[in-house]
Amino acid sequence: MTNGRYGEPIPNLTADELTRFAAGRNAFIKLETVNTGLGPVFNEPFCSDCHDSPPAIGGTNQRFETRFGRRAPDGGFDTLTSVGGPLLHDHAIGTVDGGYTFVPEVVPSEANVVTSRRTQPVFGLGLVDATPAAVFAALAQAQALSTPEAAGRTAMVTDLSTGQPAVGKFGWKAADATLLVFSGDAALNEIGITSPQFPNEVCPQGDCTALAFNPEPGMNDPGGQDVARFTDFMRFLGPPPAPQLVGAVVQGSKVFEAVGCAVCHVPTLVTGPNSDLAFDQVAYHPYSDFLLHDMGTLGDGIDQGDARGSEMRTQPLWGLSFQGRLLHDGRATTVSEAIAAHDGQGAAARDAFATLDAADRAALLAFLAAL
Repeated sequence: MTNGRYGEPIPNLTADELTRFAAGRNAFIKLETVNTGLGPVFNEPFCSDCHDSPPAIGGTNQRFETRFGRRAPDGGFDTLTSVGGPLLHDHAIGTVDGGYTFVPEVVPSEANVVTSRRTQPVFGLGLVDATPAAVFAALAQAQALSTPEAAGRTAMVTDLSTGQPAVGKFGWKAADATLLVFSGDAALNEIGITSPQFPNEVCPQGDCTALAFNPEPGMNDPGGQDVARFTDFMRFLGPPPAPQLVGAVVQGSKVFEAVGCAVCHVPTLVTGPNSDLAFDQVAYHPYSDFLLHDMGTLGDGIDQGDARGSEMRTQPLWGLSFQGRLLHDGRATTVSEAIAAHDGQGAAARDAFATLDAADRAALLAFLAAL
């Protein structure tokens, strides 16, 4: 993968794919309205309201969303769908014809687990989508043999496109198996746009009777064209530039391996054979294994898809230098703080970082700052 610039399409796209990339970008920044199906409760009215600069469209402004649920004494988890869970929608379309007023949701009193999640960049996700499930399964198996105390596992979810079990790759909990499903999920749950894979409107605060007043009750994207356009933009959007390994950054990359960071934050993956040259056996550098790991106290407490409350998908580190807040809930503002917050299967790397001498610590931080 060549070192492009943020916001550029991946190399080797055909003329048709470049056209689709441009059309997808336009859809990604398009403002949805009540007439196009916005809401009736939602988080933002267009994709780039969360995924914008820096450093380009597709990045993140660190916008936070709220998720909640209820953990029972026996350990079971209730997503509290009947009262609006598990995702809070903090915007609503207001008063509609007929006088009914839709209002933003609130966290219900039943919730005893509440967490924030920050939006993530979407650079390079087409390469992740083009990486076979077998690659991630092999990573999990290799970790189980070499570092069992830190070994991750594949998230097994249902691919809504096929109805079949598949490896989850996308989202903080790896709950979505493909970029298309990820796009449709976001269209519904963040904007309120229904589509063939996600045909059922979100019930405001869990009250489905309120949908009788929805001004656009039909499917908002009946042919799935808008979701396909969102997907095209993310599929063809290039990854962050690979770090330039010079000076202290070279030594830092070695320290990164030595302390065990690279066990989970795998530097390089390769896409599978593909008839599309842009995705055919392409090496890329996400610094993630896209597996679920038990992070102990660093988990967000939410059961989602195949992931338990303490499990999180390894966050890719590419583009780290543009992240002002770190970890899923933004609790850290420096890389050192983020490493110190690692727990569970990340504890060994955290502890190894804590014992580094000043030179190696500086080199590691210089390397991470170059990502």
